[in-house]
Amino acid sequence: MDAFFVSVEELRDPSLKGKPVVVGGKGPERGVVSAASYTARKFGVHSALPLRTAYQLCPQAIFLEGNPKLYREYSQKVHDVMRRFSPKVEQVSIDEAYLDMAGTERLLGRPLAAAHRLHEAVTAETALPCSIGIGTSRLVAKMCSDLAKPNGVLSVEPGAEAAFLAPLEVSRIPGVGRVMQSKLEEMGIRRIGQLQGLNDNALGRFGQWGSALAAKARGEDGGGWFDHAVGARELPKSISHETTFGEDTADAVLIDATLAKLVQLVARRLREHGLWSRTIQIKLRYTDFTTFTRAKTLDEATQLDNVILETVRRLFRENWSGRKVRLLGVQAGSLTDPAGQLGLLDEDERKKWGRLLAATDQLRDRFGESAVGLAGAMKHGRRERIHENPAGLPGKTKDEG
Repeated sequence: MDAFFVSVEELRDPSLKGKPVVVGGKGPERGVVSAASYTARKFGVHSALPLRTAYQLCPQAIFLEGNPKLYREYSQKVHDVMRRFSPKVEQVSIDEAYLDMAGTERLLGRPLAAAHRLHEAVTAETALPCSIGIGTSRLVAKMCSDLAKPNGVLSVEPGAEAAFLAPLEVSRIPGVGRVMQSKLEEMGIRRIGQLQGLNDNALGRFGQWGSALAAKARGEDGGGWFDHAVGARELPKSISHETTFGEDTADAVLIDATLAKLVQLVARRLREHGLWSRTIQIKLRYTDFTTFTRAKTLDEATQLDNVILETVRRLFRENWSGRKVRLLGVQAGSLTDPAGQLGLLDEDERKKWGRLLAATDQLRDRFGESAVGLAGAMKHGRRERIHENPAGLPGKTKDEG
């Protein structure tokens, strides 16, 4: 999807079209940009940029807090369209997905024709722009879709992958960030074609990533990215949420409410994936950016809000110095299958809590994350963060593909 959050906002308010628009919060606030219109991008504004920096670069932009519930609704609409084109859909974020189209040619035509049909269907049913990439691997398809933006379709024929990739900068490869790019530039490598001429040994300094990088330069999947079948259920190794306060605070009530809100988000994601956690961790960052984490391993794994919150509160009380806090985070690790897990409560109590929390999750799906939850979290008072991988994401629950 192209500038997804902004595009949805433009549907809601057509007067925004053609203007610099930033979604994620108010300009002078602390926080980061979730999405920027193509007009705003001309001023150097992009996702993950601090809001205050975005405001300095483009003070004339229209800054919006965003509508998480509305974005999930439109993401679901797009997901429903994709499922009509292929049973193998891998939703990787709220605005990005892969479809395995093998075996659909008799019904939908050749890949390029099928892509145009999909493009037309998404536009007709959502009125939102999207870009589609076609390749023999997810890596090539993703890079094609990036190059096709905005609102285009780009295909690479089988056998032409290396020639297509060769002139592109290495930073175009998914997973190659600034650090990796800098190390490659130290070796004199700036284009993917230069990587294609190297053997695995030449990239040995990068360990397993080196071998994966050589394969990616040829247009192949694998190596930490795309190393599973399209549509296969990929379970997370940990689940976490964190938030940065608008102003650093030592307000114990606000801090406790924030911890409760983070616990709700983490526990809900556990239930979506059908997973239980044995290790609960908090992250605490002070005004001077001093950061530490503390964790506790439970006697028995859990996915219940109240059990996780009790652990989080204890960890925080035992480790907080009383100084002003800039950031808080909660993580659930050591994730396990639910088989045989009884939790810290007796079986009847666990089932009662399970039914209650399943009902609250359904209410949040319908009315938003703040609709219902732990009493302590209600004092949090902060809006739901806008990000690309929220709870309630289509295709991410245990019962979906």
